[in-house]
Amino acid sequence: MNKIQTQIKTFLSRFFGNHDLQADEDIFALGFVNSMFAMQLVLFIEQEFKISIENEDLEFDNFRTINSIANLIERKTAILVQ
Repeated sequence: MNKIQTQIKTFLSRFFGNHDLQADEDIFALGFVNSMFAMQLVLFIEQEFKISIENEDLEFDNFRTINSIANLIERKTAILVQ
């Protein structure tokens, strides 16, 4: 896991109890996500990685797994660097 994935996993692990979440596990299918948690996740991403999550980013596929969240962050931070 890279640094971004590790930061995401650390955040998610606080909510997932004893489950050892893997980078490609679907957090929606596991039943861990409700609307309040989804908002907390978006706020964490924005604050931790200093990016804005726009309306067009709010698709389930961007938040389904640690890998998909990391890919979203990498895309958003790449835009900032250009």
